[in-house]
Amino acid sequence: MAASDEERHPPDGADGADAPAPGGPGGRGWAGARFAFGTLTVLPVRVTRWDREAARSGMVWAPVTGLVVGGCAAALAGLLWLGGAGPALAAVASVAVGAVLTRGLHLDGLADVADGLGSGKPAADALRIMKQSDIGPFGVVTLVLVVLAQIAALAQLYAGSWAAGAVGAVVAGVTARLALTLTARRGVPAARPGGLGAAVAGTVPLRQAALPALVLVTAVAAVAAGALWGPSGAVRGAAAVLVGCGVAELLLRRCVRRFGGVTGDVFGGVAETAATAALVVLTLGG
Repeated sequence: MAASDEERHPPDGADGADAPAPGGPGGRGWAGARFAFGTLTVLPVRVTRWDREAARSGMVWAPVTGLVVGGCAAALAGLLWLGGAGPALAAVASVAVGAVLTRGLHLDGLADVADGLGSGKPAADALRIMKQSDIGPFGVVTLVLVVLAQIAALAQLYAGSWAAGAVGAVVAGVTARLALTLTARRGVPAARPGGLGAAVAGTVPLRQAALPALVLVTAVAAVAAGALWGPSGAVRGAAAVLVGCGVAELLLRRCVRRFGGVTGDVFGGVAETAATAALVVLTLGG
């Protein structure tokens, strides 16, 4: 199993708010983008700052990484489509691209959260279970069902047209990362010190950044789906984002109550939950 999100942490000596900005003030503009792409994807982007300001900006940039991941997934599916592959294979390829470009960390986080929640043990013991490198039965079942649901939903969309599947892949990718932005909002505590979860927890202002990001992504999804399916599609696109983030919020609240806060695994879990819910909504009424 891939290393968990919780194991990704700042380099030694760069884990606090006093971390310097390499290159001086001129390097600050893209620090958030570097943080987002360097921590949430496998793209060769070097993270130059690990302070709270960079983390906050990085979490605001998170939906943009979803746009890139979703676009790459749609592109590979398009190549397979041109080669004569069917919708099922295109759907599998899209899910696989998402997993590869994130090192499987979000899926791994989802499995670990399922094991932690399903253990029925006190918070400290559940957190210890989540840090273990193996996957328990709750994690396996959850992982299989979620991946199957994503593939089935994308296959249904690709069966309509490549464009429909592409919209699904992009909307799911962006919604998943928007859920990360919302999870990193102020007021949501970290469950333990250290790790990527603690680095980004509570960094994003709700009214000034998280909610505007939600409105923007919802509007863009509505426009994209509306261009493809008409007015009903616009409603489905907006609903996909809102329902995806709403279901992720339910999981987040359960995790905060159960674990006392968020971890890197929780971030991964809410991302996959949001993506899956968004895809399911897009398949309804089509």
